Amino acid sequence: MTTSVQKSGGYPKVRRMKFRFGDPEPMTKYYAGDDIVLSHLVALLSAAFPPGEESFIRSVRRFADQITDPVLKKRVAAFIGQEAVHGQQHSSLNEQLFALGYPLPRFVSRQGELVRRAERLAPPAAHLAITAAAEHYTAVLAARVLSSPEIQSLAGDPEVRNLLNWHALEELEHKSVTFDVYRSIDGPEWLRIAIMSVMYLFTIPVVGLGVLASIIADPPAWQPITVARQSYRLIRGPIVRGLLGEIQVYLKPGFHPDQVDTAALLQRWQTELFGAQGALVDRVR
Repeated sequence: MTTSVQKSGGYPKVRRMKFRFGDPEPMTKYYAGDDIVLSHLVALLSAAFPPGEESFIRSVRRFADQITDPVLKKRVAAFIGQEAVHGQQHSSLNEQLFALGYPLPRFVSRQGELVRRAERLAPPAAHLAITAAAEHYTAVLAARVLSSPEIQSLAGDPEVRNLLNWHALEELEHKSVTFDVYRSIDGPEWLRIAIMSVMYLFTIPVVGLGVLASIIADPPAWQPITVARQSYRLIRGPIVRGLLGEIQVYLKPGFHPDQVDTAALLQRWQTELFGAQGALVDRVR
């Protein structure tokens, strides 16, 4: 477990954040640079984070009494702390988005009980394997967000960009925690790969259909030519292009998240956001 700590730049750090959405300037409806499709995509993902983060935390806590490695115990505690704050701050953003008129994201955000019911149908090891696979997705996206100037420019609203950069940083800090918990309980390799295979096939189509449904539920967004042009730009741009290739490495037997080296990127953004002159130092409570 020590190797994971060293490669990830130390233990994940729990930062109690407080973002200021809509202050001093109110958020606009299509806050991602007037991009309807990207605004709906971020809104949908943000709505899914609070119930999703709670589920991730529960998946790890189910095995808390089986974790004997003291280093892994500390990493798990930090993972839980980070995920809890992620949920809180995305809930704050979500309230702003719901007020602007995003009906489907509002519906998605309220599905916590449905998620709990689904969890009860899954064996605990499968639930943990789902979390580990989801953490790989978020780590890949986080690395893209933090390494692409083009993605940075897409965020539009500066406080939304701050939230996404902070969230991305912490996803890289804890990217291997649930994976290491899964290994520590001798989770079968075939199950880990099988679950990611299903997610690999269905995640992008399901998210794509979700964004389409979100746009349909938002009458001001009914601008077919604009939406088609923005959808093409999103698919061909740095968020989606080549994404499945980076996800696919998870399917290799013997894969470990720390085989994807993000240490330099992590150190750079730890300094940029939370160093002595860090951009988000004043957002830490």
